[in-house]
Amino acid sequence: MGLYKYLREAWKRPLQTMPDNQQERLIAWRREPATVRILKPTRLDRARSLGYKAKQGFVLVRQRLKRGGRMRSYTFGGRRPKANRRTLVLDKSYQAVAEVRASKSFPNCEVLNSYWVAQDGKNYWYEVILIDRAHPNIRNDPMLRKIASMRGRANRGLTSAGKKSRGLRNKGAGAEKIR
Repeated sequence: MGLYKYLREAWKRPLQTMPDNQQERLIAWRREPATVRILKPTRLDRARSLGYKAKQGFVLVRQRLKRGGRMRSYTFGGRRPKANRRTLVLDKSYQAVAEVRASKSFPNCEVLNSYWVAQDGKNYWYEVILIDRAHPNIRNDPMLRKIASMRGRANRGLTSAGKKSRGLRNKGAGAEKIR
């Protein structure tokens, strides 16, 4: 087995394979702001498989999200209490929401992809791979140039997590098979 396969196996059960590292990470990450720019990916195998390259023009962001149901905002005024405070089930996954929030913090960058890093009782953490639209390395790469030209990929559900929530990831999963 190569290095990336060992990394992939270790990240399948992070609390069993690396419990001390993961606990220390979570303690430190809880004190950080919700959006943090990082220098290196925590999961190198996953980042590389999603298109990350260790060259200029790539930006990595760790995004924290609160877990739990999303509540409808409280309305003041003459309405009965039954109509207020209902939990909402969004069509987007937490991962898609993390991508949108990261793209808001870095308006000059475009979301390439993202992956799960950790979770505890209160939070989820995702690492979002962003590319700088104006960087010469990105402009000279034909594949990345095409992605950089798309504005608001995360907001329009064009990333992998966004396509999954729109039901576009598996071609034949939802469609009836005609014989």
